[in-house]
Amino acid sequence: MPAKVIAEDCTGCELCVDECPEEAITMGDDDIAVVDADKCNDCGDCVEVCASDAIVLE
Repeated sequence: MPAKVIAEDCTGCELCVDECPEEAITMGDDDIAVVDADKCNDCGDCVEVCASDAIVLE
């Protein structure tokens, strides 16, 4: 399962965008991180770097 962003917890800091080795995370129009499930390899790097715990692996 790809990483999932909890929108109400995302602060828009973009740390996950910089950390993702697959470039699977972008920022949406509302400054909330968006994960491209087709690119995500479930590595968890984004989960570890997220200061607001807004990204989870299911």
